[in-house]
Amino acid sequence: MKIRFIAGSAALAATLAVTACGSSSDSAGGPEKLTVWIMKDSVTEDFLTRFTEDFERRHQDLSLDIQIQEWDGIGEKVTAALASTDAPDVIEVGNTQVAQYAASGGVRDLTDRTEELSGADWLPGLAEPGKIDGKQYGIPWYAANRVVLYHKGHFAKAGIASPPATQDAWIEDTAKLNRGDVQGIYLPGQNWYTLAGFIWDEGGDLAARSGDGWKGTLDTREAIAGMDFYRRLQALGKGPKDSDEAKPPQAEVFAQGDVAQIISVPGGAKLIEETNPALKGKIGFFPVPGKAVGTPGAVLTGGSDLIVPEASAHQDGAYEVIKALAGDTWQTDMARTMSYVPNRTSLAGAVQDSEGTAAMAAGAARGRATPNSPQWAAVEATNPIKQYMTAVLTGADPTKAAREASGSITRTLGS
Repeated sequence: MKIRFIAGSAALAATLAVTACGSSSDSAGGPEKLTVWIMKDSVTEDFLTRFTEDFERRHQDLSLDIQIQEWDGIGEKVTAALASTDAPDVIEVGNTQVAQYAASGGVRDLTDRTEELSGADWLPGLAEPGKIDGKQYGIPWYAANRVVLYHKGHFAKAGIASPPATQDAWIEDTAKLNRGDVQGIYLPGQNWYTLAGFIWDEGGDLAARSGDGWKGTLDTREAIAGMDFYRRLQALGKGPKDSDEAKPPQAEVFAQGDVAQIISVPGGAKLIEETNPALKGKIGFFPVPGKAVGTPGAVLTGGSDLIVPEASAHQDGAYEVIKALAGDTWQTDMARTMSYVPNRTSLAGAVQDSEGTAAMAAGAARGRATPNSPQWAAVEATNPIKQYMTAVLTGADPTKAAREASGSITRTLGS
């Protein structure tokens, strides 16, 4: 068993095109060595050790060489590996990156394996971006998404006994909370991840296929309605209209004690408590509300998929690794160890003992991903969505601003 940390430099990425990744060094007569790339901090070393020991015990003819990859420069490194003749056998990739890698032609089509892997039960936010032109290249591994973190004390003082279950109730409760020195919600003006969910709730999208290409769709009636809800909610706090959740860090803002709600991954609560220990035990969680009772709002699903390069020398063994990581035993173990959402809706019960993760799992059932165009990363690089949001929040005509942003997205996706 090996677990190694590997640098993510561009120089090493280039080297991969002409050198081995480790899978070709199997000793004669020994077990096949499978090289598996896992991203840094995705899971703990203890989890990987336990998984490796169990896997090798159950597969005496296989051994694992797990290599931990840095996020910095990983795109170039994976692209080089997929183009090499001696690629790793399994690679963890961000769920929204699958389209980019599949476009290279170096990723194996695993469509015929989806039924055995319970594909009908996969979270849509992981499964959909892994499926390109009807073929499943990415196998869902784990998910994470945003929920609402709230200050229990402020809710109690406002007479709110339970979290809101619909968007309308959310607006009403936030207005009640927004009094005196208390902000009903701290929502920065450029939190486009949250906006995407509101747009999906209205039946719109950020972009859509158009013939053989893609076009921006922020100017549709549905998308404009989603932006209008964002505007109404954002106005019930003092969040800046021209920055995102990182500027300033919204956990630090909440930690000051005068904010009733933020939209964050549950792990944000730990950062808040580290900054202000007095808030320990006073933070609650609920799914982003949807338009109807019993239906959480749509959320942008982050997380990872697993892919098998076409150049893998051990295709059958690679599938066994994926089958194990995506199966019940290790999905449940990982969810409890890492507070992630499992890859299947039927496994949500594994995280019910954690309030924050349970809220995240409820939202994940309606999770979505960004448009699975290979060029979507280029859209995020310039991000006209953020500029559009600031324009609307500062008084620009919503229809005109949406049309301009959609045009920018269309041009980028067609480049």
